[in-house]
Amino acid sequence: MIILVLLVVLLFGAKRLPDAARSIGKSMKIFKAETKDLAGENKPAAEDAVDAETKQITPKPAAAPATDQQVADLQRQLDELKKQQAADQPQKNAS
Repeated sequence: MIILVLLVVLLFGAKRLPDAARSIGKSMKIFKAETKDLAGENKPAAEDAVDAETKQITPKPAAAPATDQQVADLQRQLDELKKQQAADQPQKNAS
């Protein structure tokens, strides 16, 4: 076992081993999370049907005019920022 550990340290170097262990740990964590997600997706179809029937669908309020105004305001702000950035750019290049 000691010879094996020495071989690994010689091949990869002492500085790379903690990074390698960290990346393996992260990979295992992601793998476990994905397997749990897959296990959760295998619900029986009857449960899904009951869940769909018990949920109540509520209509969303019509807020289109408010969102259109918000989009217009954000677009105006973006245009102003672009103008400011364009004005600042020549000053920085001149310095």
